[in-house]
Amino acid sequence: MSRRGAGTRVTHQALPPAMRDAVDEFAAHLAQVRNRSAHTVRAYVADLVSLLDHAVRMGCAEPADLDLSVLRSWLAKQRTTGAARSSSARRAAAVRTFSAWAHRSGLLATDVAAPLATPKARRELPVVLRADQAATLVEAPGDGGPAAPGGAGAPGAATADDPVLLRDRALLELLYATGARISEVCGLDSTDVDHDRRVVRVLGKGNRERTVPYGLPAQRAVDRWLAVGRPALAGPESDRALFLGARGGRLHPTMARRIVAGYARAAGLPPTSPHGLRHSAATHLLDGGADLRAVQELLGHSSLASTQIYTHVSMERLRAAYRQAHPRA
Repeated sequence: MSRRGAGTRVTHQALPPAMRDAVDEFAAHLAQVRNRSAHTVRAYVADLVSLLDHAVRMGCAEPADLDLSVLRSWLAKQRTTGAARSSSARRAAAVRTFSAWAHRSGLLATDVAAPLATPKARRELPVVLRADQAATLVEAPGDGGPAAPGGAGAPGAATADDPVLLRDRALLELLYATGARISEVCGLDSTDVDHDRRVVRVLGKGNRERTVPYGLPAQRAVDRWLAVGRPALAGPESDRALFLGARGGRLHPTMARRIVAGYARAAGLPPTSPHGLRHSAATHLLDGGADLRAVQELLGHSSLASTQIYTHVSMERLRAAYRQAHPRA
């Protein structure tokens, strides 16, 4: 458990019983009713525990004692820590979500957070690889390339049939081909891959399922991994998982992030994460003329606004090329 997680747990246990029960019920609501990811639940719970701890220090003993002044006092205190605008926006969202739920559940007489204004998080343009850099990255696990047992991306003697190299190549190809999130790719089962139609069935946020196509390079890499690499790593814990770790269990997203970062580093590329490959895939699709709504569907965005940021990326790249190449730029 992280230091922050341990601190949240200690603070949670120190809350008055009514506050503690509210936290637990809210967490269950987020996970089971709202289908929020484990990461979102942890973040919202940490924010709520911090808020209720602040409320207790201000004299509150139960959720019904919360009012707008307490909420604003806590948010103001959080801003003094110098947190990013995105963190402030998430905290305000957590407060509003909890207040609305507590009102519906009868813990609050009114939705006390309704008047709160949610600060808008500044959206930074994602850093993306050029198409040639993305190709270099996905092709890195090859003959004589960096072997990455355990995902370290460290140079080592490896053959073309090395199961770790075959897994890494298939993982990188599929990440870039589909633009899927790393949690989605690591959650794939072998049965989610339709080899004849070259599509993969992905379970995204909110348990929303979508079908995403992939190309020939990814097909070759995945087919070779399944035929040669996976059987060499498979064990009692493998079940139907598409990608396996060195010990035969399902590949964990943390290890997959290390794999991507290791190959990018070994290839001399800018620091790259699986989400960077997702950004790159979306940007390259738009650069190639793909329709924005098609990219939205491929990425699994519930809102078109989330996809539109990539149009800004493409425009910035166009402007940069114009400034560099046009004599009267």
